Amino acid sequence: MTQTSAERTDLDRARARYRAERDKRLDPSRSEVLDLARHGELVEDPFTAVVPREPLHDSVDAVVVGGGFGGLLTAAHLRKAGLDRIRIVEKGGDVGGVWYWNRYPGVMCDVESYIYLPLLEELDYMPRHRYSYGAEIHTHTQRLARHFGLYDHALFHTSVTGLDWDEPSARWTVRTDRGDGFRARYAVVAHGSFTSLKLPAIEGIDDFEGKLFHTSRWDYDYTGGDASSPMTRLGDKTVGVVGTGASAVQIVAPLAAAARELLVFQRTPSTVAVRDNRETDQDWFRTLEPGWQQRRRENFTRVTNGEKVTEDLVGDGWTVFYHAVPDSDEHGGPTPEQLAERRELADLRHMETIRARIDTTVRDPGTAEALKPYYRYQCERPCYHDEYLPAFNRPNVRLVDTQGQGVRRITPRGVVVGGVEYPLDCLVLATGFDQDSAYTDRVGLDVTGRDGSTLSGKWKDGPETLHGVMSSGFPNFFLLPPNYTQGTAAINFSHILEETARHISFLIAEFERQGVIADVTRQAEEAYVEQVVDGSGLVLLGSGGFLKDCTPGRWNNEGRPEDRPRKNANYPGTSTAYFEMLAEWRQRGEFTGLSFTRT
Repeated sequence: MTQTSAERTDLDRARARYRAERDKRLDPSRSEVLDLARHGELVEDPFTAVVPREPLHDSVDAVVVGGGFGGLLTAAHLRKAGLDRIRIVEKGGDVGGVWYWNRYPGVMCDVESYIYLPLLEELDYMPRHRYSYGAEIHTHTQRLARHFGLYDHALFHTSVTGLDWDEPSARWTVRTDRGDGFRARYAVVAHGSFTSLKLPAIEGIDDFEGKLFHTSRWDYDYTGGDASSPMTRLGDKTVGVVGTGASAVQIVAPLAAAARELLVFQRTPSTVAVRDNRETDQDWFRTLEPGWQQRRRENFTRVTNGEKVTEDLVGDGWTVFYHAVPDSDEHGGPTPEQLAERRELADLRHMETIRARIDTTVRDPGTAEALKPYYRYQCERPCYHDEYLPAFNRPNVRLVDTQGQGVRRITPRGVVVGGVEYPLDCLVLATGFDQDSAYTDRVGLDVTGRDGSTLSGKWKDGPETLHGVMSSGFPNFFLLPPNYTQGTAAINFSHILEETARHISFLIAEFERQGVIADVTRQAEEAYVEQVVDGSGLVLLGSGGFLKDCTPGRWNNEGRPEDRPRKNANYPGTSTAYFEMLAEWRQRGEFTGLSFTRT
């Protein structure tokens, strides 16, 4: 299909507008974040009291650092593989990870619950809604922990401060901030991408005299209510929200209904499409055949990877976009340049639909225009919500558009934008999570392997791994790689976590069966890192230039993707290709790239 002159004109106009919006948001200082060690009050657990206990100095089969879905799935598969004493060590007061911490009003998952909540068939559970609310997801993490007996040895409100390999005993010594010093044959770090708070280094943030908290540390003692009931203590309060990403999109409507006045400070608007949540159809549920969840999950991942499929099993807002994007398998196929333009045009039409929805929903024309996102669809994680946009029609809600500059200064009384001070009683930081700091800084611990080498030292220029899950010089040590750590990325994060957990549990079970200590050969690691680096410019539906042209944000290192260390990248292919690569490696049974030492 030949591009028409009208389509070419539309693309040229969109490119110019997108470029202008991108350029006014470029700011190197945006990557600066607060030192969490100096702001402990902002990361303390507001939900569960710390229970005193004596330090432990025992031994376990495996330690899993992190009690979110990644840690739980790894521990569950290890249990199924025959390991008995598995100890989860978790900073929070219970399992759940991000779903323990994220209890803000209206919290829910943006991926269909039937593919997001893991092991539904095994636990004989069906979520109540197509898109689950946070409380149900947290309850499901507890269900997993109880089903597999993972509470038996778990330590909560405990942070691992160091992992040290002891060669003579072939054990890891695990040190914690509670004085523990126990040992484990295997160590797994399951530190997710949504664990370390991102607290922006805004001038004057320490001076604010009102109430200040992050969305993942919601203070219901201050606001009243809970995640599903009205916040009864905000009726005389002016509340400000910094951020308009996924968390903000969910909290704005509940805050608008509760506060005397709500001010939303926007740097970059999100795409907000229809959510259309609904209760699960039990009659449909009873028609599902065994293996339905894995089939549905794999199908969704393939569709949203841009792979060609004959059927869309999920059929939601995520998959609509990818069905509209042309593939390259047409007879007499288009040139790469023609295909790129067709995809760009499909993207533009989709974004025009997003922007048109704002015009038909938000009554004030100035507010509606400020809420419109001008960038390619995949430049930011899309959002889906049915109450966010209508909230701006309320008389007590005001959008403070910072013209792409973000909040630059906070005073004791409020927030300053464009030289105007906006007085506030409460300031909510909907600023997300840190995914760019050095891995060991985010995890909060260092790992000392053979010959005294440290993971922080080895990874000073970026990760060095085999498949993202093991690193040479650190035997019997495994990671569930977060984004940009040589694993993979997908819209459905839990799919990645379960596939990786299965891979790690397979490895540990084999090492147990053979009675060996396993390490990665340096040669195999270098070959894999080279493969990642060589493909680090590849992104879905485009090349490295796609990210460069995107509006500045987390995914493109604030508009400077070239400044991110090239080792800080994912496997150069789709998540489906990554899963298949791991499966083929396992099926060969040769353990290529590993060296074994008999215990």
